[in-house]
Amino acid sequence: MEGRAGASSKWDIREKVWDHLESTGLAEFPRPVHRRIPNFKGSLQACSSIQELDVFIRAREVKVDPDKPLEGVRLAALQARKTLLVPTPRLRTGLFNRIVPPPGATKEILRICATSQGVKDYSVPVGLDGRARVDLVVVGSVAVSEKGWRIGKGEGYADMEYAMMVSMGAVQEDTPVVTIVHDCQVSYEMLGKIPILKTLRYREKQMGKDVTLQDEHPHLANTTRAAALSKEMAENTQPQAATGSAQMGQHHVESDPLNPRLEGSGTITTVYVGNIPPSLRVSELKCALREFHVTPFRLNWQGAQHRAFLDYKDQVTAERAVSSLKGLSLGGNALRVELAKSQRNKGQGEINSQK
Repeated sequence: MEGRAGASSKWDIREKVWDHLESTGLAEFPRPVHRRIPNFKGSLQACSSIQELDVFIRAREVKVDPDKPLEGVRLAALQARKTLLVPTPRLRTGLFNRIVPPPGATKEILRICATSQGVKDYSVPVGLDGRARVDLVVVGSVAVSEKGWRIGKGEGYADMEYAMMVSMGAVQEDTPVVTIVHDCQVSYEMLGKIPILKTLRYREKQMGKDVTLQDEHPHLANTTRAAALSKEMAENTQPQAATGSAQMGQHHVESDPLNPRLEGSGTITTVYVGNIPPSLRVSELKCALREFHVTPFRLNWQGAQHRAFLDYKDQVTAERAVSSLKGLSLGGNALRVELAKSQRNKGQGEINSQK
C-alpha cells in the first residue's frame, strides 16, 4: 500500500477528493465514496458526453471499467451496438467479460445489462488468449490532472488490466484512454505534489507522446471538458428515478419485467426493510439492491411509512438477501432488514404492519 505520510502523497489527493464529494453533497451511491472510484451527482449526464467524441463514434470495441459512475458509458456503448468489454471486478475470475444482451433487448434491458448485476447475468468471459482488439479504453478515476495523469483508488487493478491488454495485443500505443470525472476531481496541483509524475511526464515528452487532457470540443455543449462534467450541471441536476418509480412518500409496487412467471407464485418469501430515511428515493434503494446482487422480482415501496417489502421467489433467495443487506446504511440510516413476519401467500394482498 502506498504511504500516507508527507504532503506529496497520492493518498492526500484521494482523501481530499473523497472528503470534498461527501461534504458538499456531490457524492452518490454507493456511499461512502472513500476507497472507491467515486460516483457523483450528474455522472449519467457526464457519461452521455462521450457519445459526441470521435474516438467513441469510431470505436467498435470498447473496454469500460465496472465502476458505478461509468454505468452511463456502458449503456451508451450497448445502445450504439458496440462490443462492450468489462473487466472482472478485482480480476477474480479472469480478465474481461463481454456483455451479450438478449436478442431484441429493449432499452430497459440494456440499462440492466450496463449495471453490475447485468455484467454478471449477461456476459461471457474473455481470457488472455482471446482475440480482443480494443478501440477505446474508459477508466474510472479518483483524481486526474489537467495534463491527463490519473490516480485510481490505490489497489492497482487498472494498471494490471492495462498490462494484460498490452500483453495480449488488445491495445496499441495509440489506443485512446478516456476517464469520466467531476470538475472537482481535476487536480491542477498533481504534477507539483507528486515528483514521480514530473519524471514520467518528462519521459513521455521525450518519446513524443501527448498526455494532455483534451480541452472542450467546439461541438460539445454544456461541458467544460470532454471528460469532465461542469459543476453547474452537477449542482442543477436532480437524480431521476427509473421509469415507473414513485416519488418518496408514495405507495408503489414495481415488478421485475424479467421475471413475469413469478407473479402469483405460491412460494414467495418477503423481506422487510425498515428505518428508511425520509429523503431516500426508491431509485436509490433499487441501486443498492442491484449492487449487492439481491434484486427482488417485486418491490413494494412505502416511503411514507419509512419501509419497503421485497418479494423473492423462494426462502433461500430471501435469506441470502437479508444476509447481504445486514448492516447496510442509506441516507445516514442503518436499515433494518429481516424476513417479513407476515408472508404473502400468492403474491397478492397487503402485508401486515411490521413491528
